[in-house]
Amino acid sequence: MFKIIIIAVVVILVTFGLVKLVDKFIPSKFKPFLIIALWILIGFLGYQTYMSIYEPIQFNKVKNKRYEAVIKSLIDIRDSELAYKQVRGKFTDNFDDLVKFIETDSFTITQRRDSSIVDVELTKRFGGVTTYKSIVIVDTLDHVSVKDSLFKTSTRYKTMMNVPVGQEGAKFELKAGVLEQNDVKIPVFEAKVKKDIILFDQNRDLVIQENQVVSVDGVNGDALKVGSMDEVNTNGNWPKVYGAND
Repeated sequence: MFKIIIIAVVVILVTFGLVKLVDKFIPSKFKPFLIIALWILIGFLGYQTYMSIYEPIQFNKVKNKRYEAVIKSLIDIRDSELAYKQVRGKFTDNFDDLVKFIETDSFTITQRRDSSIVDVELTKRFGGVTTYKSIVIVDTLDHVSVKDSLFKTSTRYKTMMNVPVGQEGAKFELKAGVLEQNDVKIPVFEAKVKKDIILFDQNRDLVIQENQVVSVDGVNGDALKVGSMDEVNTNGNWPKVYGAND
């Protein structure tokens, strides 16, 4: 972009110089037409230079605002999935199932405490001398609604599958499965939406550049996402300038 600006400025200066030359060397009867044409060219190039600066600024404003809205939804999806796993032992790839879980299920609040009981086997082995062994007792204290715990009075979980900005009617992609590490199967999930959907109505060249971003302070790749189907990871792929990603 900087290179384009430099070229445009140089062309404007050259054109301005041509106007001066026309005014000095071209016969009077041709001057008005040439000068008008050259001034139109200067105006056009000036506009192009202005837009080459203005458009990326406006694009970034729109992008950041939309990303913030999308990230809020991705965080809701992640929180819901983590609650689902805590209760069900796995993740789900079905939004209807996730919404139903939030509305109907609950967390179990427990308390662990140490205790001891008679170890019958050791007591027999020691000729009737009472011997004890330590145990952990888990007491169920209460049950708390998932909805009340995560969303309180809000009903936004009912629409968290909808991408809140960008292309109308778009929904987040949701996947779930397991990864095997050291012969252990570990549940994983991933929710994402393409940048093309979020920025569908923006300058196409700028969207293409955004899809190719590789930066510590940008959203790398062509999508905003949370979780991963390729590694055990429930983080978001956005930088912390947009908020916590873990």
